[in-house]
Amino acid sequence: MLDKILLAPYYLILHARHALFDHGVIKTHTSEVPTICVGNITAGGTGKTPHTEMILRTLLESHEWGGSNIAVLSRGHKRSSRGFQQVTLDGNCSLYGDEPLQIKKKFPTVTVAVDRPRVEGCDFLCHPDKLETTKRGRKCKEKNLTKADVIVLDDAFQYRQLKADINIVLVDYNRPVSKDQLLPFGRLRDLPQRLLQADVIIVTKCPAYMENYEKANWAKTLGLKDFDPETCQGTTNKGNKITVLFTFINYCDLIPVFPEKGDTRYIYSQKLILFTGIAKDTPLRRFLSDSYKIVKHFSFSDHHKYSSFDISRIMGAVKSCPTAVVATTEKDSQRILDYKNLPETLQERLFNVPIQVYFLSDHEKEVFETTLLGRLRKKVMENEEARYKEQRPIPEDSPFRI
Repeated sequence: MLDKILLAPYYLILHARHALFDHGVIKTHTSEVPTICVGNITAGGTGKTPHTEMILRTLLESHEWGGSNIAVLSRGHKRSSRGFQQVTLDGNCSLYGDEPLQIKKKFPTVTVAVDRPRVEGCDFLCHPDKLETTKRGRKCKEKNLTKADVIVLDDAFQYRQLKADINIVLVDYNRPVSKDQLLPFGRLRDLPQRLLQADVIIVTKCPAYMENYEKANWAKTLGLKDFDPETCQGTTNKGNKITVLFTFINYCDLIPVFPEKGDTRYIYSQKLILFTGIAKDTPLRRFLSDSYKIVKHFSFSDHHKYSSFDISRIMGAVKSCPTAVVATTEKDSQRILDYKNLPETLQERLFNVPIQVYFLSDHEKEVFETTLLGRLRKKVMENEEARYKEQRPIPEDSPFRI
């Protein structure tokens, strides 16, 4: 009861903020090109980065978007740079943030940029010439930018000034929203009912198999009824249809953080030292414990910047167990690469564990691709129609005017 009383002002502020946007008191903007928002209402741990990567693979493998200019726009959490910046392969986490840099390295043909105001960031991606002609644009260090045809917005569900063409919201299977609370008593950063403004809800980190009745029960906890496993849709109390899908994490083989120095013989060790700086590493620990005895585990805060003291602690564990392999996450490996003069004994045994997400069935994968590509196709058609009307306005008395 006390927590509800203390959180009441927070609830009221969030309600008021969303009401101002929902009723048009605060203006919202749309991008010139199709936009895909990947977000959540929870503070970290839902898997935005691997799902963003999954969306990029979907676009790159599609007939419509495979040859187009795809861009990702992120805030760039905990970066030192300011304003709009294009992420480059030779950059570092301190400039761009760990997640944007990871995405750029895995998808070098995709434009990755960081900017806190997403409206302006999208405008720069649609009009690269403004990087030369505007005061804010001139602060960008790498201005060689190709005009975007589609933009994936990383973690922009709470950024109400920009209205995406499709909102994909992630929910952790292990932490149902209905049983969570707003920060600081829980992990919610937004109102639970905001889920019902999503176009697609993806329940992440699921078991590899779920019965249809389990999926229907999950849809109910999200505030949806009459879940149909064929269409993968549930219905809100207002009659709106929302697609609900389920994914699981697949951990891949360990790969060296330093390819030129990594000694792959350490992979076959029976002992492992693990360090992570992510929101939740329990699934990773479970996976690694199937093959290794985890002799030491260091858990840091999300997006943690590693210090000499942290490295000395890890090296202490290495010295006490000299045959152990050292493992970390993909995100952490980006930050470790920023650390100067990392001991060679650590470099040769340091590996990361790449992850990919998969839908629980081929049918769900097909529904997702059809929903995503269909919404983007609709946006393109609307843009073409608007462009045609600007060139050839329809007379007021025309029988073809709608």
